[in-house]
Amino acid sequence: MTVPGTKPSPPIKPRDRDTVINALRAGVVPRLGLQHIQVGRRREIEALIADVVRVADGGAAIRFVVGEYGAGKTFFLFLVRQLALAKNLVVLQADLAPDRRIHATGGQARLLYAELVRNLATRTAPDGGALRNVLERFVAQAIEQAGREGRGTEAWIRAKLVDLQEQVGGYDFATVVAAYAGAHEAGDETRQGNALRWLRGEYTTKTEARQDLGVRSIIDDANVYDSLKLLARFVRMAGYGGLFVCLDELVNLYKLQSAQARNQNYEQILRILNDVLQGTVEGLGFVLGGTPEFMLDTRRGLYSYEALQSRLAGNSFATDGFVDLSGPVVRLQNLTPEEMWVLLERLRTVFAAGDPARHLVPDEALHAFLDHCRARVGDAYFRTPRNTVKAFVDLLAVLEQNPGADWRERLGVVTVAEDRGGVDELATAIGPEGGDPAHSDDELTRLQL
Repeated sequence: MTVPGTKPSPPIKPRDRDTVINALRAGVVPRLGLQHIQVGRRREIEALIADVVRVADGGAAIRFVVGEYGAGKTFFLFLVRQLALAKNLVVLQADLAPDRRIHATGGQARLLYAELVRNLATRTAPDGGALRNVLERFVAQAIEQAGREGRGTEAWIRAKLVDLQEQVGGYDFATVVAAYAGAHEAGDETRQGNALRWLRGEYTTKTEARQDLGVRSIIDDANVYDSLKLLARFVRMAGYGGLFVCLDELVNLYKLQSAQARNQNYEQILRILNDVLQGTVEGLGFVLGGTPEFMLDTRRGLYSYEALQSRLAGNSFATDGFVDLSGPVVRLQNLTPEEMWVLLERLRTVFAAGDPARHLVPDEALHAFLDHCRARVGDAYFRTPRNTVKAFVDLLAVLEQNPGADWRERLGVVTVAEDRGGVDELATAIGPEGGDPAHSDDELTRLQL
């Protein structure tokens, strides 16, 4: 096996090291240190970077990221999230679940919106909960601009929000934002909290919202997408590049037993897709993660909805190794055996905190481990490598805690099961092709944006 040469790795922060190891051992995506385990799929990343840039320039984008369980969809979405934040976009992220859907009549769509806004993140607040930060930034700009123009802050804000009022649900949205700004100047924490509750979709009755804020509507199942469009316009007014929405686990729509419920959700996806393709929304991007069954099943998947099937069908000329990533669907390609080797090498480096002198196993062990996986699992070990990665991290953990252990002896007792699906997606390493050395988040942004 030919392995690309690598350069010395920079030191890895203890927090990043521990986060990556603990997350991979649990089979979930680490929120820190992604840059240390990026391998392969360069063209797919470049396609999503183009989407991020398009949204930041005031356009719109939508992508369906399709891959098997354990193939790295969630890692891919997390990486796109980082790139969007680096481009000064506001990012919303949530997983669909039985109680969180894109369309519903029993509160499930409102719960999805509330989860999205609860996880709202910006470059300076990447861990979520940043809605107040966005509002504070808008108010600060309003005070500064109103002072320059010799106008009252409230009058300036209402004039600024006129554009929102022309949109569906925009009048009450603008009223709530103005109420927050007024409460901010008056030091009224209760009214500020009420405005935040409304914008988070936490009001369940119109009566309560009218009493607290003087508005006649709330964010509910019927207007979730319209509210996202309003939020996209507002964050641009607040000085951000736009809004990027990351939705994972769309397989939960495929699992709905009611054909009517599935079709209603697919109709909402079609509405979003049409708006993006026709250019009727600004500064708004979507990336949706799902399995091949969710996409291709003509009985229950997106392809069961004829209008979606026609819009999402692949390019018939993209065969025999040719790809077309200009369409809305990104099918995650398999990692090659060489890329899997690089991934294991980087995991070894993470355990060593970036210090080659602290490597727990030699290169020989990496080759032996891959041969072991190939013999036990077959080609699936690099097609959906979640369990392969978890097993390797477990092996390193044992060697680290038992300095006298022989990796050859331990390798003989390792069992690697074929990944047949699960709830969480493991971080399959994603990054530059050819095993380029890992880059920091800032370096990644400079290289790719």
